[in-house]
Amino acid sequence: MNEQELLQLMKERKSSRMLFDENRPIGAAVLQNILEAATWAPTAHNMQNFEIVVIDDKSVLTKLSELESAVSPVFLQENYRQLSFTEDELKKKKTGVLATQFPASWLTPEAQHGNLNQPASKLGEQVRRGPVLLLVLYDPNRRAPASENDFLGVMSLGFMMENLWLMAAVQGVSLHILSVFGNEPLSGEVKKMLNIPPKLQIALGVRLGYLSENDAHQLRVRREVNDFVRFNRY
Repeated sequence: MNEQELLQLMKERKSSRMLFDENRPIGAAVLQNILEAATWAPTAHNMQNFEIVVIDDKSVLTKLSELESAVSPVFLQENYRQLSFTEDELKKKKTGVLATQFPASWLTPEAQHGNLNQPASKLGEQVRRGPVLLLVLYDPNRRAPASENDFLGVMSLGFMMENLWLMAAVQGVSLHILSVFGNEPLSGEVKKMLNIPPKLQIALGVRLGYLSENDAHQLRVRREVNDFVRFNRY
């Protein structure tokens, strides 16, 4: 792969929020490549500060799908600030996402001001129908040296996820991050169900699979290099 092919892969990589084909498994060799890509991610002090639980047992995925989680008012309020309500608005801002990607109840004035209490709902079809769910774990006590709030350790998890994501993309596997798995009380329930040691925390969940239908076009925006790069001084 040359530099232009790699850049094109990065441009095409995206989050797939649609349902995956539950009857199309991910091959062992494909999954192994994805996991090995995670191994070679750069981490602070070569800490390799992550563990991954691979869930591909349909009965376990079904049990997880029955668990409930509520969207926090803080998330709704801060999510609202990142939204654009038209494609023209999104093209102009060059950051954030289209409001149409989220439920209508998240787009109200109440949500904007953090005053909307969403009832808990099951994780549901997204989890049950995915052939593979990865849970990324980390030990908060293994922080990078002299790294306030373990900033370097958290950044290392991001490096690992980018490696994993690009390897999935080059093999035609769709990916969707579910940050909800890091939230309490859901996180505690999942840890108990899967016998995850108390010292480990769940950073996030990762759905892997093949789309069950064509992914509709989504407007994707990025800033131009000149929008965020300064040379020699700000």
